[in-house]
Amino acid sequence: MFQPKLSIITIVYNNVRDIERTIRSVINQTYPAIEYIIVDGLSTDGTLEVIKRYEAHISKLISEKDNGIYEAMNKGLAMATGDYVLFMNSGDELYANDTVAKVFATAADGDIYYGETEMINDEGQSLGRRRHQAPEQFIWRDFKYGMSVSHQAIYIRRSITEPYDLKYQLSSDIDWIVKAAKKAKKIVNVNQYVAKYLVGGMSKKKHRQSLKERFMIMKQHYGLLPTILNHFIIAFNLGWYWLLNRRTND
Repeated sequence: MFQPKLSIITIVYNNVRDIERTIRSVINQTYPAIEYIIVDGLSTDGTLEVIKRYEAHISKLISEKDNGIYEAMNKGLAMATGDYVLFMNSGDELYANDTVAKVFATAADGDIYYGETEMINDEGQSLGRRRHQAPEQFIWRDFKYGMSVSHQAIYIRRSITEPYDLKYQLSSDIDWIVKAAKKAKKIVNVNQYVAKYLVGGMSKKKHRQSLKERFMIMKQHYGLLPTILNHFIIAFNLGWYWLLNRRTND
């Protein structure tokens, strides 16, 4: 039976409202081979006290200052010993208690496993599937239009991962996934919901900076002219999406 070790990494800073929901979604998994790592940015709002209530279920915990989310994620990667890694940051959740078991039951020896994501609001209520539906199959080139698979819904073989590039403050996760996908020989769609994603975050609050970073990442991997063309296509499709929604709501 295919049963690799999975390192699940949670990054958190001052999120006492949501951290318990994330922790419980991880420690209640039926899959036995999970290493759970939490990297706290020296929270002062009670987050750390909540984490310590579950310390018996946490494999590794550090709480110290960092220079941003991707430095914290790199700390988690450096501590991970699993065959695969998954980031499930504070506020996000695994979709169900048997999610990890179902993912690895899909196929053996994938380099990447991925699935669908449900959006949730601050109250944990469902907002439905994310606008970008997970593709039936993908290769690294399929990220040329953006984040076609959410970060919380992708399990990557640790041996093909690299540290996050710290020159990107908001969108380094796209670069990280593309680099891994370039190395992957077998990418498996598990054809089910695997994660719940809390809407918001710094990329939403600093949207302009996030878009600039995404453009630089796309240019790096796909070239300048294709990236400009792809952005025109994205803008055109978003225009039609907005127009159709407006007509539907009128």
